[in-house]
Amino acid sequence: MPLVTTGELVTAATARRTAVAAFNIITLEHIEAVVAGAESARTPVVLQVSENAVKFRYGRLLPLARAAVAAAERADVPVALHLDHVQSDDLLRQAPGAGFSSVMYDAARLPYADNLAATRAAADWAHAQGLWIEAELGQIGGKAGQPALDAHAPGARTDPTEARAFVAESGVDALAVAIGSSHAMTTRTAALDHDRLKRLAATLDVPLVLHGSSGVPDAELTAAVTGGIAKVNIGTALNIAMTGAIRTYLAENPEAVDSRRYLSVGREAMVRAVEALVRVVSPRA
Repeated sequence: MPLVTTGELVTAATARRTAVAAFNIITLEHIEAVVAGAESARTPVVLQVSENAVKFRYGRLLPLARAAVAAAERADVPVALHLDHVQSDDLLRQAPGAGFSSVMYDAARLPYADNLAATRAAADWAHAQGLWIEAELGQIGGKAGQPALDAHAPGARTDPTEARAFVAESGVDALAVAIGSSHAMTTRTAALDHDRLKRLAATLDVPLVLHGSSGVPDAELTAAVTGGIAKVNIGTALNIAMTGAIRTYLAENPEAVDSRRYLSVGREAMVRAVEALVRVVSPRA
């Protein structure tokens, strides 16, 4: 199946009053697991490559991106490719030539005026290249290299009035909002601010994105999608599934040295995690 665009998947999800699941990938096993899980659930999906994942891969975007494109083109369901949490303008400019249809430009660490100016410039450039662009307003926190942030601290959450001005002045196509989730959570205990989400959805005319969704329980995810979230980002949940399965396998097979044995176990654990989460985020009618 041809590679599709993130924008069309989000638009279709919004029309169905559901969301598209977007999974962060780090290894080839992540890619294969996300595609297999989406195929099992018969649901479109987004493959996301973050700037941190690119740094892990010696700063090279193309090897992982080309693997993702190849997997997407052979998938039985629509798959899009998204460049996530980009802070480097150099990396941003590699997106069109690497198969990405969308990018999340992350200047949320900056003061509001600086965030707006940087995002406006990124959006102008991205749109000229035909890219769909997402930005972030508020303090979701939890990303590697960021100072510790409390997702529940006063002022951390996205203000609807400020968000309306930010979207209008930046020209972005979607907005990641801070409503109580946090990146890199290893327990599913996040409680979302659904009243704030309701006000954001009523105020903004662009799709809303939930980051840090690995720490959000199923019922909270369902309520968030019902409340207006159109794209749900998931990363840590896959790493938990993979690492847990590999730990168990190696504990039970201490003599194992063939990486294919334990990587296949880890990959299958991720497939199950993807399928379960996709069914929550993008339930079929």
